Amino acid sequence: MNEVISNLKSVTKNLEADQLLGIVLEQFGSKIALASSFSAEDQVITHMLSQLTSAPKIFTLDTGRLPQQTYDLMETTRDKYHINIEILFPDTKRTEDMTTTHGPNLFYKSIENRKLCCQLRKVDPLQKKLSTLKAWICGLRKEQSLTRTTVERIEWDSTNDLVKVNPIADWDTCRIWEFIRKNNVPYNSLHDEGYPSIGCAPCTRAIKPGENIRAGRWWWEKPEHKECGLHLKPAKE
Repeated sequence: MNEVISNLKSVTKNLEADQLLGIVLEQFGSKIALASSFSAEDQVITHMLSQLTSAPKIFTLDTGRLPQQTYDLMETTRDKYHINIEILFPDTKRTEDMTTTHGPNLFYKSIENRKLCCQLRKVDPLQKKLSTLKAWICGLRKEQSLTRTTVERIEWDSTNDLVKVNPIADWDTCRIWEFIRKNNVPYNSLHDEGYPSIGCAPCTRAIKPGENIRAGRWWWEKPEHKECGLHLKPAKE
């Protein structure tokens, strides 16, 4: 697999994001999909994919705690691009047991509780889906947080044993919004209310002037802890 990664990096080195996507779609066919949280970044990639294929494979994790604005965007995106989006849900019994034992707002009580909630609602459904794929596409960018500065456009996801494609890893925020405006890409209305990064409703707030773009995610925790587990790398990497 290291040879596959090396070849992809070489072939796509000087390509634009949409060209890179074209290459990986050809390489992996039905075994590659975009994991979308309907972030501005994911919407940019969705638009690119819709220009490359009439039936892009896109899935999302419905944690059961998303803002209504995110559901509204799901509908708008489906309608605009005439696509189906696979919606994944957490295991009902395990989620019921968790909230019965720890309460509905367990994530505020400790990092361990918050990580447990993220594990059940996000990580487990994601890993189940990724086990059916050979590659996945994400909207990660180096600029987003301290935990993402080493993100590469093509990398090996050793946690899930597949190729991970981050086509806009090197884009800055200005470029994201220039693309959205130029191409009339639908986006979450919460962005207009000071929410640059949007996750579950109870774990997301608007940011203050001068704060990092992900400061509104799990704002009660230190920056180095601010990952839900979807994109963490093993310590040995």
